[in-house]
Amino acid sequence: MLNLERATGLVIRGTDFSETSRISTLWTREFGKIRALAKGGRRLRSNFDSAFDLLNVCQVVFIRKSSGLDLLTEARLEERFPELRTDLHALYAGYYVAELLDATQDYDPHPRLYDAALAMLRTIAEPERDRLGAVSAFELVWLRELGYSPRLTACAACDRDLLPEAQHRLGFSPAGGVVCESCLGTTRDHRPLSGAAWAALRDLNEGRSELPSGVRREVRGHLSQTVSFVLGRRPRLAGYIDGTGP
Repeated sequence: MLNLERATGLVIRGTDFSETSRISTLWTREFGKIRALAKGGRRLRSNFDSAFDLLNVCQVVFIRKSSGLDLLTEARLEERFPELRTDLHALYAGYYVAELLDATQDYDPHPRLYDAALAMLRTIAEPERDRLGAVSAFELVWLRELGYSPRLTACAACDRDLLPEAQHRLGFSPAGGVVCESCLGTTRDHRPLSGAAWAALRDLNEGRSELPSGVRREVRGHLSQTVSFVLGRRPRLAGYIDGTGP
C-alpha cells in the first residue's frame, strides 16, 4: 500500500538527477525537511511546471519511502517572491534562510520555524522593510526551535537573573548567550555586549523584526557567531548578509 502524503513546502534546494528528472528538497510545515525525486520535473511541460523553483512555496503530494528518496507525484505553486529576483541583497537573504533550513534533520517538523521562514521572506520582499532585522529574528527562531536558544534574561554561566534596568557589564557567548559581569573572567569565547544590543536581542526574541541602526553590526556579529557555533561551520551565505564577503 502506497504511503501517500500531502504537504505545503518551501523549495530550498534543487539538483538535476537525469535529463528529465530532478531531486527537490523542500522544508514543509507538516514534515520538516523532505528530499524527493520529481520524475519528469525537468521537462518543459510537466505536472510540476515551475513549482520547484528555488524559494517557491508549493502544495505537494508525494509517496513516502522507508529509505532513499521520496517520490513526488503532484505539485501546485502556492506563492512565489518575484521581488527577490530584482534585489540581490534580498535574494541573498532568501538563500541564507534556505541554507539554514537545509542544515536541519530530515523529517523533523517545526511548524513555527516554517511560519517564521515564510514571514521573513515576505518581509524582505518589501524594499522599505528592515531586512537585517528580519534575518536576525529568523535566526533566533531557528536557534530556539533547534534547542540552542541563547539565554537573554539570565546569565548563561551562573543562571542569575539579569534586570534590564540595572547597570551591567555584559558579554555574549555563542555557546550559551548573555554572560554576567561576575562570570566574564571564567567564560571563554565571549565578546562584549552593550546594553543597547542586549535590548535589541530581547526585542527580536519577542517577535519584533527591526534592528536599531546603532547596534546592527554588533547584533549581527553575535548572532552570526552563534549560528556558526551551532552548525560547526560558517554558513556560506553569512558574509553576503553581513557585508563581510564570502
